[in-house]
Amino acid sequence: MTTTAKRAATGALIGLALGDALGFPTEFNDVPTILAKTGPWREMGLPRPALVTDDTQMTLALARGIRTAGDRGPIAPLRLTRPVREEFVDWYHSPENNRAPGNTCLLACSLLDRPERDWRDASQIGSKGCGANMRVVPVGLVPGWSDEERAGAAQLQSALTHGHPTALAASDLTARAVHLLARGIEVTGLVGLLRSYALENRTRYHERWLGDLWQRTASDATPESFMARGWDECLGALDRLAAALRAPSPETDPCLTTGAGWIAEEALATALQCFLLFPDEPLLALRRAACTSGDSDSIACLAGAFAGAHLGADVWPRDWEGRIEYREELLAFGALWDAAS
Repeated sequence: MTTTAKRAATGALIGLALGDALGFPTEFNDVPTILAKTGPWREMGLPRPALVTDDTQMTLALARGIRTAGDRGPIAPLRLTRPVREEFVDWYHSPENNRAPGNTCLLACSLLDRPERDWRDASQIGSKGCGANMRVVPVGLVPGWSDEERAGAAQLQSALTHGHPTALAASDLTARAVHLLARGIEVTGLVGLLRSYALENRTRYHERWLGDLWQRTASDATPESFMARGWDECLGALDRLAAALRAPSPETDPCLTTGAGWIAEEALATALQCFLLFPDEPLLALRRAACTSGDSDSIACLAGAFAGAHLGADVWPRDWEGRIEYREELLAFGALWDAAS
């Protein structure tokens, strides 16, 4: 099935928001507490109302920034930075920004709110929180970009708030996974492809997109060593994922093997585990991700994006899709990118 026929962009964005809404009430709870609230995890229902968190809100902020940049011409670092920065600041000031947003995003966006400040001076260079890659899915979906543009944009949008090299690498890998799944790769080869991508890019620093960001830390003598530090942590997470999938245990909390997801590389690995445990059963993937002891909404939103990119828009129940917050805007971006694929 082609990307257009399955409507991969729509599927990914709706899946992201559904996972976010499913995981919103379970975040900060351990598994026994979640089960006491919801009953068996395989039967977990979508909350009423189906409210989302800052994960979906910031995904839409990035999507708006990408759309504005695209309307102004071919994608380029400065052309992308300006509107995305403005959208992040608008989110920061929004009265709807009341969904337990991450401290790194709040601090960085408060600093980005000063137009005279270089964005690299706002970036939190020591933070690799999952806020870097919970919102990067649009970068994997927008059509027509080169691999260099997609990687540069993924790392740049992370660096606006989370400047740690692992946050940059995990965002790049997350966008890459979404892009590959939307294009129809076999899911059995996904982890291997991501590992190869990480090794190929291990010492590549996207100076055109990041400028002198690497110099904000005293830990690294060169931009290559800066990036290698991040990619190595992501490679470690992918190795733990591969080990977990060799002995799959669907009834066990995935956080126990690939991490709780509060940090970027663990959010990616645990979301991938939930998706790959149930690659053809997207609702089970979402439910497993939401019934976790870690950052449940971020894990579930990424698992939903992976499932939707892989299987397309029609896999999500109509009654679930019809109730999701921000539905019309999510569908509009999906339609825009599906039509152009």
